[in-house]
Amino acid sequence: MQVNGDLANIKTYVLEKLKALYALTVPIGQLSTKELNAAMLEITDILDREVAVYINRQGKILQVSLGDTGTVDLPEFQRQVRGDKRLSGIRCVHTHPSGDVRLSDPDLSSLRRLRFDCMAAIGRHHKEGIIGTMGFFTGDMTEDGTEELQTYGPVKEKTLDQINLSMLVTVINKKLGAQNLKNTDDDIERAILAGVERPGKQLWSIEESMAELARLADTAGAKIVGQFTQRKEKPDAAFFLGKGKVSEIAMEIQNNDANLLILDDELTPSQQHNLEQTLGIKVIDRTALILDIFAQRARSKEGKLQVELAQLKYNLPRLGGQGLVLSRLGGGIGTRGPGETKLEVDRRRIYTKIHDIEKQIEGLKKSRSLHRVRRKESRIPLVALVGYTNAGKSTLLNKLTGSEVFAEDKLFATLDPTTRHLVLPEKQEILLTDTVGFIQKLPHTLVTAFRATLEEVQEADMLLHVVDCSNENFEQQIAAVIEVLKELDAETKPTLYVFNKSDRIDNDNLRQQMLHDREGICISARTGENLEALQQKIESFFQESQIKLTLLIPYDKGNLITALHALNAVRSTEYMEQGTLLEVSLPVSEKDKYLPYSKE
Repeated sequence: MQVNGDLANIKTYVLEKLKALYALTVPIGQLSTKELNAAMLEITDILDREVAVYINRQGKILQVSLGDTGTVDLPEFQRQVRGDKRLSGIRCVHTHPSGDVRLSDPDLSSLRRLRFDCMAAIGRHHKEGIIGTMGFFTGDMTEDGTEELQTYGPVKEKTLDQINLSMLVTVINKKLGAQNLKNTDDDIERAILAGVERPGKQLWSIEESMAELARLADTAGAKIVGQFTQRKEKPDAAFFLGKGKVSEIAMEIQNNDANLLILDDELTPSQQHNLEQTLGIKVIDRTALILDIFAQRARSKEGKLQVELAQLKYNLPRLGGQGLVLSRLGGGIGTRGPGETKLEVDRRRIYTKIHDIEKQIEGLKKSRSLHRVRRKESRIPLVALVGYTNAGKSTLLNKLTGSEVFAEDKLFATLDPTTRHLVLPEKQEILLTDTVGFIQKLPHTLVTAFRATLEEVQEADMLLHVVDCSNENFEQQIAAVIEVLKELDAETKPTLYVFNKSDRIDNDNLRQQMLHDREGICISARTGENLEALQQKIESFFQESQIKLTLLIPYDKGNLITALHALNAVRSTEYMEQGTLLEVSLPVSEKDKYLPYSKE
């Protein structure tokens, strides 16, 4: 452990004190510690000379120097970030023997030349004790085109220690980077993912859940630069993650210039606030991530309203503690007033907005109810496609009906429900509806907000549960869908399992395993494999509850023919001398009325 500077005539015990500084560490995000300040000032009192330490973002002391900071040159380790505009990742804390802790011109010159995260000077004041001043880049440019510096202090040692250095550095680096990378992908959010494994309490393994979170982040447009998992019996009440893991993430944020942390489970407002304050970056959870994807995907008026409603309900309890998202005065003496008033105004506005959106959705719901009444009167059965997101529901709808519903190999490619008319091989007509995909840990706010859309599932005569059988976790995906169906009181609906993407599976035994104890069929919506057999199965389901008859209706009984058409029961018509000859497929409950006219 080398001490830099002019060490001539320095006694051995003082040199040992200087070397002992290397053993000290500083908590991440904190400028210095009382122990380090006291040790440096003790040496300054003995020698009446400046002592400087150079600390990295992990809180490790990289170099100890004796002498004027203006004469110090750091070794090669100082360049720890990408691009000349970024900060070096190192801060300098040094003593001023005179007790005047204002930063000198050499101090500011070193700050600018070596691009320190910050430059701090500490000293003793005869009344206040240890005091200090800190200088740093603002990230802005002065009128003459040079980078602006700002100083803070002199203030007491305790005040300096309360500064969130991680947050300050993140904000400065972002502003500096924006100047240098305006024409690059600087706007892409650089995300770190984190999750907690709870032994015996999760349906999915943490690896599978994190892999899906990564796909969600990619779908939302984020670039993943790091990933952390932790095994805990229950999440930490304050940070969700343990404090040690939070410290590791803080290091990763600085090393990879991340500006977003995504948690795999839903956070409480206080957990989100605490993480943002500690790490200095935006923090969201799986719910907020899915809401963001939904906001990007919504196309219809109703879809947009439902997403907005879910976002407002999600954000309402977080309004008072969103950390970096909202900047407001806190509570307490000297801080009451406009800040608190603004918070209440914001709350009232959100409540009003929620009420307005709910009224609009209710209006759309009534309109859809009228369509549903007309459909029931036409007696055309409704078949709803349900399943895990990206299972291939939209592709199947397109293939069966010849429509062009948007389909993409991404999570939640389809958000708005789409209904298409389909005539099956034996002339059975049905309405086929594509619904939003489900997912594990589907936020309850979404199920509630989208209940109006998901009523299509509740009203369906039959469900086609589409499963991506090429996914090794298809059983867990089936279980996740069934959980959502339970929330919708639709788990008892007649269901046909459609194992899609079977063209990616060569194992016949695996296919048989999938169908074990399930009414289902293996298909490939992409290649068209087994689609005819699928339609026959759908038709067979409805035929089992119907009876086929050949009827001869006298011409003076035209009202019966009108009723048959209203039931959508007529399959063929032929005009005979005695009357109208009809091939019909009737609901069993209606047969007694028409049996007197049966030709069989």
